[in-house]
Amino acid sequence: MTRRLAPVKHLPFPYRRQQLLLGCSRDVRPAGKTPNVSVNWSCGDEALEEISTSTGRKRDSGTPSRLCRRSMFTRWQRLQQQVGWRLLSRTPLPQATSRTYSGSKMAAGQYQRAMQQFNSALQSGGLGTWLRKPQELCNFDNRA
Repeated sequence: MTRRLAPVKHLPFPYRRQQLLLGCSRDVRPAGKTPNVSVNWSCGDEALEEISTSTGRKRDSGTPSRLCRRSMFTRWQRLQQQVGWRLLSRTPLPQATSRTYSGSKMAAGQYQRAMQQFNSALQSGGLGTWLRKPQELCNFDNRA
């Protein structure tokens, strides 16, 4: 993926292409048999998070993953409060749109420009388009 997106240069601030460092397993699994657990961790996380691949929820508690859209949206809103929306978007965010996940994404000008560059790179590389969830699944706020 990194090599295929090499033509993407000069993304709008604060976006940048990041070289991913991924661990690989040499284990061979039978064709057609997928694992029933997924593990995620990133710098700053206290521990690994084990996710059931059939539900997308934590295996131990059944609660949503820290990688789910609602969790990410909550983090985004906290970041907005800490550094201020103006620093992240350079334009004021209307209150009505900032309450929903899709409204915040649509109002984030730099994000939209970065996504346009990303999608153009996918298409020019013959990789198709980025799949999006139906709009009705993105019209949520951060309340549980």
